[in-house]
Amino acid sequence: MVSTLEALVPGGQATPGPPLGPSLGPLGVNVKAVIDRINEQTSAFKGMQVPVKIMVDDKKQFTIQVGTPPTSALIKKELGIETGSGTPNTQTVGNLTVKQAINIARMKKNDTLARNLKNAVKEIVGSCVTLGVTFEGMKPREAIAAINSGKFDSEMNEPI
Repeated sequence: MVSTLEALVPGGQATPGPPLGPSLGPLGVNVKAVIDRINEQTSAFKGMQVPVKIMVDDKKQFTIQVGTPPTSALIKKELGIETGSGTPNTQTVGNLTVKQAINIARMKKNDTLARNLKNAVKEIVGSCVTLGVTFEGMKPREAIAAINSGKFDSEMNEPI
């Protein structure tokens, strides 16, 4: 039988304290080895909460699946902002570039339903609406129309 543990951990900074240590201890696995592997796999997401799933089998072998942080967290990290706008329709807190959106889309490639980079970027731009973030100086809804019209096709012609 396989035991599964799901937790949100700080990227690259998981510790044997709660929530992981007390949950892993009764499963009989080497807690330090699990924490080290999680920190190794989540180091790219330093400073963000990362969803992690740990599966432990009867032989005390473990497998770790690392998710990606929410899109909004990736946008905030990319722009270097702490929070989104309290009034996103009237106040903007940052401007996302095509290059930054492509970078986020590639990080989220395993979690997206998009079949190509262009549609993945549109998902990222859609998340900008609630944060009060513009995309290449345009409001997100205008930016999606511009993407649909082919304005950024030269940057987004690669596979995701």
